[in-house]
Amino acid sequence: MAAARPGAAPPPPPLLPLLLLLLLPGGRRALEETLMDTKWVTSELAWTTHPETGWEEVSGYDEAMNPIRTYQVCNVREANQNNWLRTKFIQRQDVQRVYVELKFTVRDCNSIPNIPGSCKETFNLFYYESDTDSASANSPFWMENPYIKVDTIAPDESFSKLESGRVNTKVRSFGPLSKNGFYLAFQDLGACMSLISVRAFYKKCSNTIAGFAIFPETLTGAEPTSLVIAPGTCIPNAVEVSVPLKLYCNGDGEWMVPVGACTCAAGYEPAMKDTQCQACGPGTFKSKQGEGPCSPCPPNSRTTAGAATVCICRSGFFRADADPADSACTSVPSAPRSVISNVNETSLVLEWSEPQDAGGRDDLLYNVICKKCSVERRLCTRCDDNVEFVPRQLGLTERRIYISNLMAHTQYTFEIQAVNGISSKSPYPPHFASVNITTNQAAPSAVPTMHLHSSTGNSMTLSWTPPERPNGIILDYEIKYSEKQGQGDGIANTVTSQKNSVRLDGLKANARYMVQVRARTVAGYGRYSLPTEFQTTAEDGSTGKTFQELPLIVGSATAGLLFVIVVVIIAIVCFRKGMVTEQLLSSPLGRKQRNSTDPEYTEKLQQYVTPGMKVYIDPFTYEDPNEAVREFAKEIDISCVKIEEVIGAGEFGEVCRGRLKLPGRREIFVAIKTLKVGYTERQRRDFLSEASIMGQFDHPNIIHLEGVVTKSRPVMIITEFMENCALDSFLRLNDGQFTVIQLVGMLRGIAAGMKYLSEMNYVHRDLAARNILVNSNLVCKVSDFGLSRFLEDDPADPTYTSSLGGKIPIRWTAPEAIAYRKFTSASDVWSYGIVMWEVMSYGERPYWDMSNQDVINAVEQDYRLPPPMDCPTALHQLMLDCWVRDRNLRPKFAQIVNTLDKLIRNAASLKVIASVQSGVSQPLLDRTVPDYTTFTTVGDWLDAIKMGRYKENFVNAGFASFDLVAQMTAEDLLRIGVTLAGHQKKILSSIQDMRLQMNQTLPVQV
Repeated sequence: MAAARPGAAPPPPPLLPLLLLLLLPGGRRALEETLMDTKWVTSELAWTTHPETGWEEVSGYDEAMNPIRTYQVCNVREANQNNWLRTKFIQRQDVQRVYVELKFTVRDCNSIPNIPGSCKETFNLFYYESDTDSASANSPFWMENPYIKVDTIAPDESFSKLESGRVNTKVRSFGPLSKNGFYLAFQDLGACMSLISVRAFYKKCSNTIAGFAIFPETLTGAEPTSLVIAPGTCIPNAVEVSVPLKLYCNGDGEWMVPVGACTCAAGYEPAMKDTQCQACGPGTFKSKQGEGPCSPCPPNSRTTAGAATVCICRSGFFRADADPADSACTSVPSAPRSVISNVNETSLVLEWSEPQDAGGRDDLLYNVICKKCSVERRLCTRCDDNVEFVPRQLGLTERRIYISNLMAHTQYTFEIQAVNGISSKSPYPPHFASVNITTNQAAPSAVPTMHLHSSTGNSMTLSWTPPERPNGIILDYEIKYSEKQGQGDGIANTVTSQKNSVRLDGLKANARYMVQVRARTVAGYGRYSLPTEFQTTAEDGSTGKTFQELPLIVGSATAGLLFVIVVVIIAIVCFRKGMVTEQLLSSPLGRKQRNSTDPEYTEKLQQYVTPGMKVYIDPFTYEDPNEAVREFAKEIDISCVKIEEVIGAGEFGEVCRGRLKLPGRREIFVAIKTLKVGYTERQRRDFLSEASIMGQFDHPNIIHLEGVVTKSRPVMIITEFMENCALDSFLRLNDGQFTVIQLVGMLRGIAAGMKYLSEMNYVHRDLAARNILVNSNLVCKVSDFGLSRFLEDDPADPTYTSSLGGKIPIRWTAPEAIAYRKFTSASDVWSYGIVMWEVMSYGERPYWDMSNQDVINAVEQDYRLPPPMDCPTALHQLMLDCWVRDRNLRPKFAQIVNTLDKLIRNAASLKVIASVQSGVSQPLLDRTVPDYTTFTTVGDWLDAIKMGRYKENFVNAGFASFDLVAQMTAEDLLRIGVTLAGHQKKILSSIQDMRLQMNQTLPVQV
């Protein structure tokens, strides 16, 4: 390229400073690198022309009156012009797609008098690839092929003789390129024009830093829609948080959402607008990797070097093992204060106040240490194990304890320790407060057990074990006994004994007696023992025995009676609740829409609806839609989400595959919908409304919402990951590979999900195979809730067509919904019938290539889709039932599920195949039988029947004409590599149609 001339426009700025700017966050705009630019050339271009009387190189001036070299042609008065102009060889430099910017002027043909009708106002742009600069004046030939046409270039403005030339600027691109270089060529067919400048350039994504990772400069792909992966590496002092690290460069040279990310390592914080990770300075630290800044050292801690991940506690201060690194260092608490004791015989109540200094922590606990002391020797030992502490001895949170089972007339010392979470770290024992007490005299405890040693007709000899805690010297025992009579005991008698045994005389023969005993010390009597029943012998000398089984019998009878009463009460409650439910469902109230905002309806519904019944609530009825998101969708922390790969583009942003790891749960694959940058508040509301709807559903055939991310960017909706994606594309990819039972199983799952939605009074409005997702186990789940209502007008997508102020998927929508926007569960049933047809035809487009208006007219004339190939009659009849004009006569989803269950149980009913003639108009049905004579090659015919994958198989085996194809058998198909039974049936069925059209009758094995 020639050097810039004095006084000319300045050349482009140097590239290095521009790259440094693009390394800053947000510097993701495309870079353009020039391969050739005639604007800066001052010497002769010397391009090749053909013929020589065509294009002419002249000198001219640009808008700034700088001299430039141009080519012009104006042979408009001569007919049949074919003037070619070819540039010099341009090196490709490894790029796959090249852009060409053309600046030119064109003369208006109407402004040129007395010219033939062959005057043009357009010209053609071509290119020719070559590994070497080998073109000559006669090679390659001046024609389209070997030259490859890019486009016909037309001006936005032309000029007349009286006007100055109006400069047009057009940019075109071509690719993919594979050879070392190329030539540009321009063909004039009779225009009066001037080619002012030509610039050939390519686009690339600039060096950038995203997510603390460096991504290199990357050339764009071969197609405008190509995504080129650029691998990334973490910047210094950063670590990976999710892998792989990659960024997608799109066809416009712009970076898309990064996959994977890095973050600053522990001890380092983001700097220079998130392009560096710098070490934490003195007195600061950062304990975890992440994007947060370094923090000052917590109280009572310090650092000794930079890049600190933890601050060391100062002397006398500690952290507990469970304390995070950013918590303050704390100390042990001081001793409890104001201990108060209250002695009651051999029990004690202790109370105290909290320490003056808790050590800077809020996990304060108390321990009570009990010591029994000898007055004579002044020695203290730990208390016996039988001493009871209520609520407990160690780890008290309350400042009060009840202590019992102490020994009488004994001195005790109690130490109340104050401890916290770091007391175990301190080398010194806990601070404590102590109190000395002496127990009072106390009555003995109760006698534990009594025994019958012997019995006669009028006496019994009894013994017992002494009390476990006599609390002094036992002076004697008192025994109380009485005869047990019908409804109670008789008059009680008492005797005393110095020993732990007694003989009771003067008793009745064969009589039962209730006996109790208690001990006495100088402090008085203790408690009586529990009543024990004994019996004297009969007159004949039979032995008496203890009756202790009776309480069990009585208890069992009482329990049995209680069980009967509970059963009766439950039966009454269930009966009444069933009546209420039946009344609700049969009442006008029960038939109203459950998400009604009518206050009267809501109040009555709350009176009748059984607890646990779910009612769908439209999130758009909330004054604040964000409230619906908070109520129905779980907020997920962005740190739990890892984006791994961009798998598509949604209406509001990109769709990615990733992983979700929630605390306490295993890591799972998820699908992630992101909200694109620069969204409006309405777009955010519409985007999150799907989560507000989906979060209300819980069914195995409804896509499961894991949660949302609204507190970080980008905003996300996270759902379970469905490995096989959308049902329509999945069926097309696996055409003919499933059994009828498998297909019916898929339909049954979809119907079950829709039954659940209809019972919640939710109307889907956009039920179609594209909105059914399939997992690895072939389980189908309904998805895409509510988004179709917010689609922008897109002429390129005919699926949704504007009708009465909204967009409707015409081919899947019931007539009343198209005409009156009357969407109900019955209109969803119509759509389900279309889904059945899609499934049984392996993803065929409903109504084929008919326009939406043709579909509306055909349905209004009672046309219904014919049965797909090999479709069982029972299934097509169910489709027709779903397409009944009167919506009240269509089956409910519950009936559809039952019907499919019966078909699955009775597989023989699925062997009856529906006939194509089903009472519909024949001209429309002719669409299913392609006429082979309309195709020029066998490959075109295979494409028409969606078997284009086998074109090479047919050609390689020599079946290149329709005459040969018409003679093919199943063995021929198997021999050339068509091994799938479904594909064989489809091809052989089309061959049969071909033979009928040829008036042949050769047998075909289908």
